[in-house]
Amino acid sequence: MTRLGDSVALVSALLAQDLSSDSTVERLLTETKARRYLDLTDLSAKEQAELIASRTVEVLPDVQKLAERIDERRAAGRGLSIKLGIDPTAADVHLGHAVPVIILSRFQRMGHDVTLLIGDFTAKIGDPSGRTAERPPLTDEDIAANLAGYREQVRPFFDFEKVNFRQNSEWLSPYTFPELLGLLSQVPVSQLLQREDFRNRLAAGSGLTMSELLYPIAQGLDSVALDCDVELGGADQLLNLQMGRKLMELRGQRPQLVVTMPLIEGTDGTGAKMSKSKGNYVGLTAPADDVFGKIMSVPDRLMEPYLKAWTEWTDAEVAAVLARVADRSLHPMDLKKVLAGEVVAALYGLEAAMAARAGFVAQFSKKSFTDVESLPEVDTAEHGAETVITVLSKVLGFQPSASAARRVAKQNGLRLVVEGAAGQESAVLTEAQAIRPLAEVVAEVLAAAGLEPGSGSVYLKAGRKIAQLRGL
Repeated sequence: MTRLGDSVALVSALLAQDLSSDSTVERLLTETKARRYLDLTDLSAKEQAELIASRTVEVLPDVQKLAERIDERRAAGRGLSIKLGIDPTAADVHLGHAVPVIILSRFQRMGHDVTLLIGDFTAKIGDPSGRTAERPPLTDEDIAANLAGYREQVRPFFDFEKVNFRQNSEWLSPYTFPELLGLLSQVPVSQLLQREDFRNRLAAGSGLTMSELLYPIAQGLDSVALDCDVELGGADQLLNLQMGRKLMELRGQRPQLVVTMPLIEGTDGTGAKMSKSKGNYVGLTAPADDVFGKIMSVPDRLMEPYLKAWTEWTDAEVAAVLARVADRSLHPMDLKKVLAGEVVAALYGLEAAMAARAGFVAQFSKKSFTDVESLPEVDTAEHGAETVITVLSKVLGFQPSASAARRVAKQNGLRLVVEGAAGQESAVLTEAQAIRPLAEVVAEVLAAAGLEPGSGSVYLKAGRKIAQLRGL
């Protein structure tokens, strides 16, 4: 049996046990965290290709060709040459950015040669994939600062001691205009305009610069320069990656294989891609408790894609726990705690994961909020005239923006909870109430429940986050 097979046998046995038990979950996380560093070189070429394909959207031309090339390189005594390109366009990295890095790590642990290509030249253009407007240009100082942050933040998922670093300014900066014209004469404009985002922007009368139009050419030249066997990228990068195949053919090279990965949905459950601008992301530098809490707040339907994106579980293991949820032998909340523990363990270690789990249970599994220590508080005498979404975003910081707070209301995620002698009563706040003054909304909810101000403790709850309201 392979090393991965041994680990799967152990984990499968644990997944059949009581996953509400801290001791069982701790043993499970110990093994699955260790699997992130597991040597996978004993897998056959077919097994390696299938393991990679199980977490991707597409492998082009197909999975069999990937296995064949692995076998071919093994016969020559070496591994595949794998490339992942990043444009360091932001300082903050979130879990969505970790997806291709995790796949790159698997290739690395399978014994293949990995190159992390830093798009210091193309970052000054900005990848237009999925964008509705041109990206502002970056300076060399911006790029250097963002790159330093990226490397440090994705370190938990990747061994930087075993990676080749290249910068595409090495070959793109000296590229001459006659060379570019000669190349462009062989690339139909219709191929560049296949991109849906380009067509949409042109149809809407929005600007599209020549530098953006040439971005796929620049990325394709990276493939020519590095002459890799495989290039990784998000599903929205497919046309850029295919351009690399075309340019390699034009230069007489063997075209690279293309591996595309899914774009991860954000934590708000709206279907939108995880994005800092939408406030639906989990930052890799967020405190362990925050990471755990954000994962616990996601809709149940996101557990499957999140398990596949950020854990080292196999398809069979994911299917096994989802089957237990379906037959009600496993509560979705218990599985979600395991998922949250997986993410925290990857970022901060097992001890932090178990501490975050314990903290979450202590804060959110109580029947009474009065049992929870150190809840944040809002003085309604001071902030009662402000809207509910303003209190959530600016006073409490529960949401990154007013629009994000409003989305929570749209998803029925805002509640007022009143605890009195008769027990606990809860009222969902509508979007219309969320844009009204906090004091007015509280008075309205209390009146509707037949309660007098001061008849109990009042709490504002947004998703999994809770604050006590004082001064009523």
